[in-house]
Parts: sequence; structure tokens; C-alpha cells
Amino acid sequence: MVKIIVDAMGGDNAPAAPVEGAVKALEADKELYLILAGRAEIIGAELAKYEYDKSRVEIMDCRDVIDMNDIPTEAIRKKESSLVKAFRLLKSDDEAAGLVTAGSTGATIAGGQLLLGRIRGIKRPALCPAIPNIRGSYTLLCDCGANAECKPSMLCQFAVLASAYAEAAFGIKNAKVGLLNNGTEEHKGDPLHQQTYQLLKRMDVINFGGNIEGRDIMIGDCDVAVCDGFSGNIALKSIEGCAKLILAVLKKEATSSLSSKIGSLFLMKGFRNMRERLDFEAVGGALLLGVKKVVVKSHGSSKAKTITAAVRNAAAIYRGDLIGRVERKLAAVDWANLISDEE
Repeated sequence: MVKIIVDAMGGDNAPAAPVEGAVKALEADKELYLILAGRAEIIGAELAKYEYDKSRVEIMDCRDVIDMNDIPTEAIRKKESSLVKAFRLLKSDDEAAGLVTAGSTGATIAGGQLLLGRIRGIKRPALCPAIPNIRGSYTLLCDCGANAECKPSMLCQFAVLASAYAEAAFGIKNAKVGLLNNGTEEHKGDPLHQQTYQLLKRMDVINFGGNIEGRDIMIGDCDVAVCDGFSGNIALKSIEGCAKLILAVLKKEATSSLSSKIGSLFLMKGFRNMRERLDFEAVGGALLLGVKKVVVKSHGSSKAKTITAAVRNAAAIYRGDLIGRVERKLAAVDWANLISDEE
């Protein structure tokens, strides 16, 4: 059994969406064991709506909830909150494989660092979403918001972390890594990106393909796009906005006239396939890379379908030995020699 903890009180649609998503994940994966963290009576009432294997579900009663407006460092002091108790259980229970939450991003990052802890040698954890690309697979964007300011060594570690994620979750061996920059030439970018480029070139543990531009995230050939959290967050939100714009314009044009409506009937299957391929929530959310266990951060507005995907993805990443892969890749790098002149 793979034990996953679900923050049942996290997100805009809690507890309905997390509970329904958890139940559907149980149906899809018979090797899952779920612990739902939150107010027991509320979760129990939600679970009563469904038929499920009760032997594979446990409720961890938590009397407090972290609000989206709570300051992250203060939020994780709420010892009876569902997210804090979930992190503490994740750390203390050797059998607990991962955590899924749609709650506060800031509190999740703070909890990952301060309550769960980082993998030995990791400077800062990074948020890494999977972006649909033109090849029908995903490009991992690391970091998308956890670290607004970075040093070259941090970006190098992001490359290692995301490469291990690509292998553990998607079976991509020797993932091609690109450094997100304002041009593909080696001399492009500010001192941070120029220095990072030179360091990445020297790292045998990753498959570095050079600089990439923003458009290459979705239509290029790289599997991993490395960036600081400030640039990554802007890139992510821009891509999400563009995808929504395309779908909205298509819908509007498809219903703008009688001939368009008739024509759209013949294209309905293609439209559905397109929507599925541009679904950013298909893997359930962004992975918090660099912490000691699997943590998936779903969007705050996530519905049941997304939570189901997040739970299943967390289990798959655990089965793919993400943490072990990260540790082995980190051990293969002579960090002291690589970043000796960073300061």
C-alpha cells in the first residue's frame, strides 16, 4: 500500500472537492491508503455521500484551518491545522509516502522547509509544474514561484531536481534541460544567467541543452525549463492565460453563426482533444521539489478531478523513487568545486 495524506480542508472547494477526489483516487488505484486531514465530523459527512473501501481510508481530526490570507511563517504555527498536522505526520510516519494539498502555497512551501525538511544538500525547495507541450508530453518548469531571488547554485540544483522528477514520474531518462533566458545564445542574459550557463555546462549528471526562450517551454524540445521563481511564475501565468484565451476564442467563434455551429459539430472531437492536451491540472498540480518526501501543491480552485490526479501522481512519483533519484544525482556532483567562486 502507498499511504498518501490529503489536506481535506485546503482550497476554495474544500472539503467537498478533496474528499470526492480522494474517493475517486481510491477507486482508480487499489494500492492506495489515504489519510484525510481536517475536521472529522465534516469529512465524515462528505464521505457518507460515497461508496468506498473504508479499510483504506483514515481521518486525522484537525480543529484548525490555515486561511489563504495567513502569513506563511505564522500559518505553520497553527499546530492544530490540517496542513501542519499533515506535514508533521508525513515527517514522523515512515510509511507515509506523500502529501496533497490545495491550500496556501506560501504555507505549503514554509511547511515543506520547516516542518518536513529539505533533502540533504538542497539549498531551497522549488515548485515545479508540468506544462503541456507540442510533443504531447510535458515540460517541467522549475521554479515557478518558491524563490524570487536565486543564486547560480540554486538553479543548478533545480536542474537536478527536475531531471529526477522527469525520470521518476514520466519515465524520461536523460531529460533535456534548458535555461530560461532572453535569448538562446550563450552570452545572453544577466550575470546570474551567464554564470549559471557555465556551471550547467560542466554538470555531467544532467543533459544540458543550452538557453531557451519562453516560447520553447511549450513548442521546444526540452523536457526541463530551469528558471528563478520570479520569471517562472510570470511564464506560468502567461501560458495559463494564453491557453484560456485560445479556448475562449474558439468557443466564441464556434457559436458566432449558423455555419460556424454546423462546422464545429465536425470538429467537436478535435476541440475535446485540444482541451485535454491544454489541461494544466491533468497531473494535479506542482511538485514541491527538494523536500524529503513527495508533496503536491494543487491549485487553490481545484475540483475533485484535479485532486484525484494529484493523489495518483503523488503515488506514482513515490513508486518512481523520486527522493532516491534526487539523492543519487546530488551525490554525483562535486558541488564544492562547481560553485567555489559563487560568492
